[in-house]
Amino acid sequence: MAEVIRFDRAARELEWLERIAYWMDRRYLDPLLALLLPGVGDVIGAAVGLLTVVVAIRLRAHPALIARMLIHLAADALLGSIPLIGPGIDFFYHAHTKNMELLRERDVWTSQPSDWLVVGAAALVFSIALSVPIVLLVLIVRNL
Repeated sequence: MAEVIRFDRAARELEWLERIAYWMDRRYLDPLLALLLPGVGDVIGAAVGLLTVVVAIRLRAHPALIARMLIHLAADALLGSIPLIGPGIDFFYHAHTKNMELLRERDVWTSQPSDWLVVGAAALVFSIALSVPIVLLVLIVRNL
């Protein structure tokens, strides 16, 4: 019975994440946030993308898959934070949709402890990428 409840919860979470990815990428909420709130919009988009990573961890996805998801979010935040052209890039780089495809097509592998080092490195890259838009925004505001 507990197994059925777990699968039902996972199905609901995946459906919910599909809707988020649809709105962020196909309805262009991610580039609109980046356009209307420079720097902050990219951070919001990346934070929303972390929900997919949390569900991937909960579904016991392979650490390499989680690392790839974090790299997609980092690239989205970095590319979107480029002044003037960043929101335009966000229209074409669909990190949320890519992460959902990864999660849907995940394979069940046995993970090694060293795999989690890759996840840690990807999380570090993600954190650095998340700080870039904030630093750029602070520099722009100081120069005004």
